[in-house]
Amino acid sequence: MAQLKTGFARVNITPPMGINVAGYYAVRLADGVLDELEADVLAIELDGTRVALISVDNCGIPQEKSDAIRKAAAEKNGIPFENVFLASTHTHTGPDIAGFTPIGAIEDDYLAFLTVRVSDAVGFALADLKHSKMGWGVGMAPNISFVRRFRMKDGSIQTNPGVNNPDIVAPIGEVDERVNVLRFDREGADTIVLVNFGDHPDVVGGCKISADWPGFLRRSFEKAIDDTKCIFFNGAQGDVNHVKVHPNPGDFNDMFNDFDDVSRGYGHARYMGRVVAGAVMQVYDKVNYIDVPTLGVLQKTVQVPSNRPAPEDLPKAREYEALHQAGRDDEIPFRGMMLTTVVAEAERMLRLENGPDAFPMQLTVISIGPIAPLRVPGEPVTGIGRALKEANGWTLVLPVCLANGSEGYFPMQEAYDEGGYEARSSPFRAGVAEFIIKEGTEMLESEAKA
Repeated sequence: MAQLKTGFARVNITPPMGINVAGYYAVRLADGVLDELEADVLAIELDGTRVALISVDNCGIPQEKSDAIRKAAAEKNGIPFENVFLASTHTHTGPDIAGFTPIGAIEDDYLAFLTVRVSDAVGFALADLKHSKMGWGVGMAPNISFVRRFRMKDGSIQTNPGVNNPDIVAPIGEVDERVNVLRFDREGADTIVLVNFGDHPDVVGGCKISADWPGFLRRSFEKAIDDTKCIFFNGAQGDVNHVKVHPNPGDFNDMFNDFDDVSRGYGHARYMGRVVAGAVMQVYDKVNYIDVPTLGVLQKTVQVPSNRPAPEDLPKAREYEALHQAGRDDEIPFRGMMLTTVVAEAERMLRLENGPDAFPMQLTVISIGPIAPLRVPGEPVTGIGRALKEANGWTLVLPVCLANGSEGYFPMQEAYDEGGYEARSSPFRAGVAEFIIKEGTEMLESEAKA
């Protein structure tokens, strides 16, 4: 019987200063480094099949650029393109190569650097392959993730309406505090721990480079447990973040109220990383070891209708976009997160004014025995993650966001009906979340029967 092998590698991908920082609809130029950015690779081999699971500290890499990085890594290391998977952690204090702000020479140079570094890391991980056994567990990370969509007293729906806003009625939705853990014990080498948990790494703010709380997670866990390496893949996080709108005493420690009425702070990112690391440690010693008889990849490309604007909405979109580009946001009649929402909505409308009518989207299931990471090329909301985890035939399903692409938000139908940042900015038509649930579940259950 074939023996499971795993390997790990980590390389530094910190960008030069002056590069655009991703995550907001405003220019931020990197002017310092709080902590280094990394690319981590978990290589898996079984019965002649090799896959490379790559996690990079970045806000999101569009599919075209992601495909180029994956192709370079595949060709350099002699593994199939389809078996190379690239996911972003979604830090909002990393370099912008997606185009949130204008892309220039420094961003192009960084993309070339990142491509080489990822290829190198895949090669290092393959060279590190060791005989392994795999275990799994599910921990809990309480009180660090919160729904960010709220019903307001005037009947409107707002995303991130601000801490202690008296007009908040109630949150819309439910968070998922489960932390999925895979443990790979290796002969004569460090144990590799894969962590999957969904929450926005938009905690630090400012213009200094940071991996945000996923970086603290990796460092905290590896410091606490000797001879381990930790790789993180973000989950279904499109409608949750770290903001507790009604904080208790102490909750606001190490935080400040930022320009968009979102509370942020480097110390809070440290706190979140430690909480998630603690969730991993809850189950680390008591994982359920299981056989891994198969390693497979199933990919499917589906067509998703685009969220094209109504003609009557375009004049206002052009007005807001022109004001924003001219640096005259104060003339747009919104503030805080609502300003971000209308600017993002305007950019979405103008981008899709002339089509396309649909986008190709690639969904990927990786079967590691009875464990199935399912990779989605954008930002699924928690409703998607919860539904996919219920697919029949699997011991554990790990939804992974921003994998092999960063194509936008995938909100549930009710978000389109009610409003909010995610739906108003999404390039996809209403029904996209339910479509992903249907297609993803069918892929998972057909692969389970194969």
